[in-house]
Amino acid sequence: MPFSSSVDSDAAPLPFAELLVLELASVLAGPQVGQFFAELGATVLKVEAPAGDVTRTWKTSAEPAATDVSAYFSCANWGKQSIVADLTTAAGLARVRELAARADVVIASYKPGDAEKLGVDYDQLRTLNPRLIYAHLTGYGPESARAGYDAVLQAEAGFMYLNAQPGQEPQKMPVALIDLLAAHQLKEGLLTALYHRACTGQGSLLRVSLLDSALASLANQAATWLVTSHDPKPLGSGHPSIVPYGTVYRAGNGRSLVLAVGADRQFRHLCAALERPEWAADARFGTNEARVAHRAALETLLQQRIGEVDGDTLLRELEQLGVPAGAVRTVGEALTLESGRQMLLPAAGGGFAGLRTVAFRSSAWPLAPTLSPPPHLGEQPGDGGVAGKELGR
Repeated sequence: MPFSSSVDSDAAPLPFAELLVLELASVLAGPQVGQFFAELGATVLKVEAPAGDVTRTWKTSAEPAATDVSAYFSCANWGKQSIVADLTTAAGLARVRELAARADVVIASYKPGDAEKLGVDYDQLRTLNPRLIYAHLTGYGPESARAGYDAVLQAEAGFMYLNAQPGQEPQKMPVALIDLLAAHQLKEGLLTALYHRACTGQGSLLRVSLLDSALASLANQAATWLVTSHDPKPLGSGHPSIVPYGTVYRAGNGRSLVLAVGADRQFRHLCAALERPEWAADARFGTNEARVAHRAALETLLQQRIGEVDGDTLLRELEQLGVPAGAVRTVGEALTLESGRQMLLPAAGGGFAGLRTVAFRSSAWPLAPTLSPPPHLGEQPGDGGVAGKELGR
């Protein structure tokens, strides 16, 4: 069967319309990168073992037990074709190697040494395809056989320690944050490699680890330790060097909201909106440096005053004054904001069923209006919806 692009667009061609991506990755980080390429026009072939990507089985209690397309699987697998291949067999390996010989990009997430044992590592595949770009995602780098799991990396890289209220137990982020950070690193590496190949004609091997991606994303928290030798302390959702910033306040009408006051001018406007202009003139609060030093006193005043006002009215006034602030929303509320609708993928029967991974827009190409839905195991668009051409069984 000829490969078909998963993007339905009658406008200008998408930038990766001629690209063939072979996805030898599972769970989240690698598949997120695969969907990124699919959204930009590439043909993405997801190679799955006969049992399928494990996230097909990761279901909430609200999902149908019989489906092999879970909500978790759906978050990273729009626009792809599924090919079932058992790489431990000669037939399965031969099929994947034949695809790799024609591919532009391979995305792999094997533990170090496993790809070599299976015969699908970069050194073996580049003999078939010298222009191949091979992106290998691991947990801890090519020298460590440890499997990488997001929750463990959140703990080991300092994220869980910082994500806690003072004196309370560390908390994992409610999304697989390290996986997503690694996916962004992988995209950046692949885009750089594609540019390098365009200039030189040469393929390349990219390596990205969850640990390196996590450490690279500690940003100001890492810099604090490196510059001062003082370990950053948990502050809940507060900010170590800006006040008020990130703390959750509960208004008198029950609305929970956050402030992100990064400038003294914004703080003066906030005080005016709260009818407390004297706070801006108080030496303890007049500058950000002073507010950080007197964090507890200011937070107590803000909690008390915001608890006396209507939160929705306050948010509207702060928006008019240019003070960064927002309501704390549920996931459903966030996804139904009118300003965020372009991030949603439409369902065949109406409404929305998926989330885009590409958040940037360009004047040079259109936004892909639709993508084929996440495939069932072995499903390829154009094959009549028949699952499985299982290879090597």
